[in-house]
Amino acid sequence: MLNTIAIPAKSGSPKGSIVMLHGWGANAQDVAFLCSLLELPDVQFFLPDAPFPHPYSTEGKMWYDLSNANFQTDFSQQSDLQTSRKALTDWLNSLEGQTGIPLSRTILGGFSQGGAMTLDVGLSLPLAGLMILSGYQHGALNPGLKVPPILMVHGRQDQVVPIVAAHRSTSNLAKLNAEVEYHEFDIGHEISPLVLNEVHQFVCKVLD
Repeated sequence: MLNTIAIPAKSGSPKGSIVMLHGWGANAQDVAFLCSLLELPDVQFFLPDAPFPHPYSTEGKMWYDLSNANFQTDFSQQSDLQTSRKALTDWLNSLEGQTGIPLSRTILGGFSQGGAMTLDVGLSLPLAGLMILSGYQHGALNPGLKVPPILMVHGRQDQVVPIVAAHRSTSNLAKLNAEVEYHEFDIGHEISPLVLNEVHQFVCKVLD
C-alpha cells in the first residue's frame, strides 16, 4: 500500500474526500500545505507518496522515471508506471473501506506528474471528479462507463510541461464527451492562488 498523509475534516464530519498526488521529485508533504489554504472544513484529505525514490533527491518521490521525457512520449507501457498505476488503483479502491466515504464522494487530483496519474487512473473509476493541474497525458485514454467531471488548469508560461500538452488532453477528452472545465493563466509551472480558487470552486460544485 502507499504511504499516505491523512488530514481529517476540520468539521469532524466529512462530506467528501480529496486525494492529491504530488509531482516528480516532490512528496506528500509538499502538497499538504494546499489543504489549509483551500478552506474546505467538511473535506478530508489523503496525500499519498509515490512508490519510487527520486533519482536526484533524497526526500523526493516519483510515480515513474521522467528523465528523458518530452511530454509527447507514450509513457503508458513503462514498467514503473504500470506498477504505480496498479498500486494507486488498488489503494483508491480500498479507501471506502477505511473511511466509509465512497468514491462517488471522492475527488482525485494531482500536480504535474500527479496530474498525469490522475488522468491515467481516474477516468475509469466512479469518482466525484478529477483535477489535473499542470498535467499531461500518458498515452491513449482509458475511460470507464461514465467519465467524472474534470477540472484542468495550466499556465501559459509553463516551462516544464508545455501548454500544448494541456491542449492535447482537452482535445482528446472532448472526443470522449467528457465534462471538462479548462482554465489557462499567465503563470508558470506552479499552483498559484488563481489555481487554488478554481480548485475550491470545483470541489464545492461537485461535492455539493
